[in-house]
Amino acid sequence: MQLRQLTKQITWDKISRWQRRMFTTVTRTRSNEDGVESLPKIPHFSHTPAPYNGPSASDLSKRRKQYLPTFVGTYYTHPLNLVEGKMQYVYDENGRRYLDAFGGIATVLCGHCHPDVVEAIVNQTRLLQHTTVLYLNHAVVDFAEALAAKMPGELKVVFFTNSGTEANELALMMARLYTGYHDVISIRNGYHGNATSTMGVTAQFFHKFNVVQTGIHHVLNPDPYRGVFGLDGAKYANDVQDIIDYGTCGRVAGFVAEAIQGVGGGIELAPGYLPAVYSMIKKAGGLFIADEVQSGFGRTGSHFWGFEAHGVLPDIVTMAKGIGNGAPIGAVVTTPEIAKVLKYAYYFSTFGGNPVCSAAGLAVLNVIEKDKLQQNTHVVGSYLKDRLNSLKEKHEIIGDVRGRGMLLGVELVKDRQLKTPAKDENLHILEQMKDMGVLVGKGGFYGNVLRITPPLCFTKEDADFLVDVMDYTMSKM
Repeated sequence: MQLRQLTKQITWDKISRWQRRMFTTVTRTRSNEDGVESLPKIPHFSHTPAPYNGPSASDLSKRRKQYLPTFVGTYYTHPLNLVEGKMQYVYDENGRRYLDAFGGIATVLCGHCHPDVVEAIVNQTRLLQHTTVLYLNHAVVDFAEALAAKMPGELKVVFFTNSGTEANELALMMARLYTGYHDVISIRNGYHGNATSTMGVTAQFFHKFNVVQTGIHHVLNPDPYRGVFGLDGAKYANDVQDIIDYGTCGRVAGFVAEAIQGVGGGIELAPGYLPAVYSMIKKAGGLFIADEVQSGFGRTGSHFWGFEAHGVLPDIVTMAKGIGNGAPIGAVVTTPEIAKVLKYAYYFSTFGGNPVCSAAGLAVLNVIEKDKLQQNTHVVGSYLKDRLNSLKEKHEIIGDVRGRGMLLGVELVKDRQLKTPAKDENLHILEQMKDMGVLVGKGGFYGNVLRITPPLCFTKEDADFLVDVMDYTMSKM
């Protein structure tokens, strides 16, 4: 009890960096002797962070408020100043290590500062940082060729962009140009970006500004947990046909969907939904666009691409985030026939296919193969999900555990029968887990979902630590 009171009384900004490290060590390694409670212990990791002598978190917070937009706040009551990362761990200004189970919003795929990716970036930077696609350079061609080899069917033409938003914007434009129709259908609760067209197909009000969005139709979310038809994907799909029949001219440009809704809270679409929708969209003359920004590159474990688990073959695939392990790059991959629509005007992206980002992307593909990251994701992700489901049996606040591989969501509710969202409780747990050394994300329409999207090098020991911390935190509520 005295130790717990001491924890509350000490103000971190008023003690030395060495004292902070010592205090963290003491509070995290308590034994059960004399009835003193034991806290989960972070797994051993042989890396010593470099000394940090830069600005403090408090100083950065003040300057951020002055010079950067504050519309999107930082996590936590006292924001973390992260200064170094190594594989599945990150370090703050005081040298404290955290297990990163959020991965920069499903972006750090191979691990922070993976040596192979770093080497590829540094070597290319030393040679040539940027030209344009108007010149030849092997880095972008090598990456495009390797990426195309990972795609099924005729998906062999690659257009590089700077982000997932830009990739989805291009995909929507291509679908409209190719079909000659304007209407696009997307799923409620999905997120596809924050530009004009992508904001249109995004279906969450807090991600939309009051701008003109035409030709967009949002259909029922095939959510097995909160949806009206449970696991019956075919019944949800009927809403797509209704939209085609009653909301369009009977012909559409396309349909866009995530295999697992990331921002939406790790929701895996009900079985049978995408195959049924695919058939309807094809009959209406539309293209099927798979948004793989979060679910691609082996993150689901069972498959390299999220859509593969549903047995469909898209016409266009968009990707970003993990494609560069943090390097700013995205891509649109489609068929040669569909790609031809861009020859009638001058489509150009100054930074699309930048040599440094392309080198990073190729290194990511090689690391996934060399380190067997997809296999690791399947094994460890399944183990982690099983452990989370066991935790659900213990804590009534957990309403649902879902997702695949390293793309998981834990939905918190105040009442399991009513499924009342536990938003405030989610924020509390998020904060407490950070204090104990684990970083997770939050999401879902109600803000009551813990998002778990770590680097794919996550281990079973990491999974145990994460679950034990979550268990401890929930037990103290």
